[in-house]
Order: sequence, then C-alpha cells, then structure tokens
Amino acid sequence: MTIRNVTRGTLIANAGWPAATPFKRMIGLLDRKGLHSDEALVITPCRGIHMLFMKFPIDVIFIDRAGAVVGLCPHIRPFRFSPFFPQARSAIEILAGTIAASRTQRGDSIQIG
Repeated sequence: MTIRNVTRGTLIANAGWPAATPFKRMIGLLDRKGLHSDEALVITPCRGIHMLFMKFPIDVIFIDRAGAVVGLCPHIRPFRFSPFFPQARSAIEILAGTIAASRTQRGDSIQIG
C-alpha cells in the first residue's frame, strides 16, 4: 500500500503493509533488523506503541479514523514507549527521519491506499 501526506504533497511510503490481527500487532517490527526508506507498517487499531526489544529507531505517525495526524513520534529509540493518543485509530511505523523528510505535522491529512 502507498501512504501519502496529502496536505504536504509528499510520499511517506510506497511499500506499506497492515498489521490488523492481534498476532501481527504484537510482532510488529520485532523480527526486522531495519526498514527501507519506502517501507511502513500500519498498525490498526493502535493508540500507542512500545519499542521493547526493537533493534533500531523509527518514526511513528498516529492518525485518526479520518486520516488526520493526531500524534507524531520522531526517532523513537528501542526500549522506549510512545505517548498514548486517545483519538488515534492507527499508527504508521516508518524509517527514522521520514517525518522530517515528508514535513508531516499534526493536522495533516494522510491517505493510505
């Protein structure tokens, strides 16, 4: 799936995949050694993440049901926790630095398709 920031006209990821089952949400990116610049994991439902046992830092974009950005966690490192975003529906986990590169900000509209 492709993930775009419609507000800024930027591409966030070309190769996104969903984690919508309890097992896939639990595993997340734990079995990975890194992400490529065009990859993303979309976790639904998700209002917060943990980085326990992760091997690399990531950026996380939290969006609501309408696709609006309700939270940003740039460069969250292993063994840390994100804030809890009660209005979030999904978390998009991407390569660290992607939030800055895509100029994504709270309130931006994200399109997943």
